[in-house]
Amino acid sequence: LARDARHVSGVAPEQSGRQQVKLGARNINVSVIGTLPEHARVNGYELEYGKMFTGADEAARRRVAVVGGDIPGMLEVPAASLVGATIIVKNMPFEVVGVYRRKGSVGPGNPDDDVYIPLATSRFRISGSEEVQTVSVQVAKGSDIKAAMVEIERVLRREHGLPPGRDNDFTLLDRRQFLATQQETTQILGFLLAGIAGVSLVVGGIGIMNIMLVTVTERTREIGIRKAIGATRGNVLRQFLVESVILCLAGGAAGVALGIGVAAALSKFAGWQTAVTLDSLLLAFGFSAGVGLLFGLWPARRASMLNPIEALRHE
Repeated sequence: LARDARHVSGVAPEQSGRQQVKLGARNINVSVIGTLPEHARVNGYELEYGKMFTGADEAARRRVAVVGGDIPGMLEVPAASLVGATIIVKNMPFEVVGVYRRKGSVGPGNPDDDVYIPLATSRFRISGSEEVQTVSVQVAKGSDIKAAMVEIERVLRREHGLPPGRDNDFTLLDRRQFLATQQETTQILGFLLAGIAGVSLVVGGIGIMNIMLVTVTERTREIGIRKAIGATRGNVLRQFLVESVILCLAGGAAGVALGIGVAAALSKFAGWQTAVTLDSLLLAFGFSAGVGLLFGLWPARRASMLNPIEALRHE
């Protein structure tokens, strides 16, 4: 591919397998991936500490490694101090020369908890096999991705000796498919959460309306006295609407406080990247006020329409 594919600017094969990785008393089971020095550039990874192993390391089959961003935490050591340390992979010492910056999940895998070593070292010292499981390819700048995929397929079919008409014994994947799938999943989850929130708002609004109706019934005599001394329908309507909105805003404040607490707990204990923005707070309070106005309108109108004579006679 590197030699014959004109639309390709970088190739990074990967030979992976689960191995025990040790550092002192710590022992973890992670994926150890044999690859080439072009791995970082092809996959868009960045080094946070140290450096990438070189072509000379690959040619000499040196025991050097670059670790994912989560490995220092799994080994319970600071990331900076891990550079230059010696880890044990399959009972062989490897010098850590670099630490990748955390990238997050890519498709089904998480590169942050992987260990990367030269491909030749993996083939002859770890796996004992020439085969690779995946090959990541970077399309050359200005080239069309579809044209590049057609060219890659042609080169691989030729190298695998596949005659015309026979199915491919490999699979080509465009990483944009992962992004599209993730966006679709996020959109579906967003709709589901919106539906749940909508049902919750309706149920909460009905509860507020019932409370306000009971309040109007219990305060009928008060309403009659207010009207008898000059309060207009608008005054009574505004009074009960304000009470309904205040009641909903109090519930909204409690919900916001609970949400901030849960977000902080998930960030601290589960490692989730959560953030509560000012926009979300304003949106929450806006919906709370809207529910108070919408579901408090009928009880408030009912209170404002009461006949003062009948209200005064109410016991």
